[in-house]
Amino acid sequence: MSEKGLMTREIWRKSYDQGLEDLDPKLFETTFTQEMRHTFTHYPNVMALEFLGIEMTFKQLDELSNKLAHVLLQNGLVKGDRVGINLPNTPQYMIALLGTLKAGCIVSGVSPLLSDEQMRYQLDDLGAKALVTLDAIFEARVLKIIDKLPELQVIIATSIGDYLPKIKQVLGKALGKIPKGKVTPLPGKTVLNYADVMMDARYSTDLPKDTATPDDLAYIQYTGGTTGLPKGAMITHRNAVSDVIITQKWVSWEKGKGVAISGFPFFHIAGLYTCESCIILGWPQLLIPNPRDTDQICKVMGKYRPTMLAHVPSLFQMLLKNPKFAQLDHSRVENCVTAAAPFPVESQKKLEEAVGKGKLLELYGMTETSPVTTMNPAKGERRLGSIGLPLPNTDIKLINPETGKEVAIGEPGEICVKGPMVMKGYWNKPEETKNVIDSNGYMHTGDVAVFSDDGYLNIVDRLKDMIIVGGYKVFSSKVEEVIVKHPAIDTVALIGVPNPERPGSEIVKAFVLLAPGTLVDDENVLKNEIQSYLKDKLAPYEIPKIIEFRKELPLTTVGKVDKKELRKQERGG
Repeated sequence: MSEKGLMTREIWRKSYDQGLEDLDPKLFETTFTQEMRHTFTHYPNVMALEFLGIEMTFKQLDELSNKLAHVLLQNGLVKGDRVGINLPNTPQYMIALLGTLKAGCIVSGVSPLLSDEQMRYQLDDLGAKALVTLDAIFEARVLKIIDKLPELQVIIATSIGDYLPKIKQVLGKALGKIPKGKVTPLPGKTVLNYADVMMDARYSTDLPKDTATPDDLAYIQYTGGTTGLPKGAMITHRNAVSDVIITQKWVSWEKGKGVAISGFPFFHIAGLYTCESCIILGWPQLLIPNPRDTDQICKVMGKYRPTMLAHVPSLFQMLLKNPKFAQLDHSRVENCVTAAAPFPVESQKKLEEAVGKGKLLELYGMTETSPVTTMNPAKGERRLGSIGLPLPNTDIKLINPETGKEVAIGEPGEICVKGPMVMKGYWNKPEETKNVIDSNGYMHTGDVAVFSDDGYLNIVDRLKDMIIVGGYKVFSSKVEEVIVKHPAIDTVALIGVPNPERPGSEIVKAFVLLAPGTLVDDENVLKNEIQSYLKDKLAPYEIPKIIEFRKELPLTTVGKVDKKELRKQERGG
């Protein structure tokens, strides 16, 4: 390690909350299946989850997931087989997640929002032996791709309403509020109805023998990355458990003393991590099947009064627009955790005005790091707009991607992470793994940040989102933070488009969603006004030369603006 690297680590450690230090690595020599036994033993009658008015205890969750494990094992799965879970946030997802791990198999979240071809690619690349999916997806999509998935042998189909009262199931399907599909036999495959097998006495509710080790894979989580096809990040039990333990120590979360609500989908690493944390902590989870239904979210919050909220920034912003959110009693809320996308500072201030000062915790992570690597202090200064400090047992350096050398404090560089949470590598892609994990064990994230003198990190951009204007680097996230302060603008996303007059150079283009209630008589007048507003706030090359007003922007599955899609649309004319 360079002298500069040692100095940098010393700087951020001085900003730690009192008493925080590296944890004994022996604490990570365990598995998720071992860690969760404490919860099932000590909190059996505590509510594990709430879903559309239905409650389930940890004892019920334990026994149902044991049963699901036996369903997999008695239908031919063995340790190390991969199981795709293709569901929204429902009790069945948690049961399938835990049941798969208890069977010694590997979980892979499969987004219900994938196209047929994307779904086929992931299941084929994964070599999935089993799939847990919705009956509606089975009929509409699985049937179209099953012939191209020879390794997929077991399919378990469930319904959104399987854990709802019978009257709600019938009415929900009749009124079209619950998607439905016909589940039919498939030649050479085992097709099971979830509701039937979970009632079948042939499958035990006893805990299967646990043979997992810390080095075994727990998850293969797919991530789009910067280029090419999605890649499966191999996350071991040690990776997952270490990140949970380190973060819980950082925030001082106590077992049995919290209630969580999260809009992150379980098939995404942020949702998976939140779910893992709550299970190990013995905290009830309030499931959100539809993050767009902010009325339902407010209703559940009003009843259960959660202590921890974990949402993507866009969902916090949606909640702020709902008057019911401001009327709630937020006195029990201790933390509002946010990540996965930039969160405008102005919106952060509005959130803290609603829930209370000092409750927002912005953090940073990625699929390949299980995911959390930096976080604002839980007791010390929480710096709005910063992703905080590197966590204990975590080393971070910022490098110049062109030279590979560390940059000076205050200079932008690519974030490189080393620690027990860094993935084992990409599934079946050794060359891709070498491209991101160097010989010293550092994961090259592709994100660009700046270290402050006291060790706080600020993201300035993704390397792929950096715009080059006449040789100058434009960090889009930094510029967006300035533009969004204009009173007429609600959301903005910047991309670079080719400059026809200067080959190799780009022009900054802004896609803008106007603030609610903004009246526009002449778009060109407003565009000129925005550009004039930015003249004394940005360098000339940072100011968007092209502004396009949109009624909506493409979003990823967790609510980030999808700049990859915007660039694709731009190329398509």
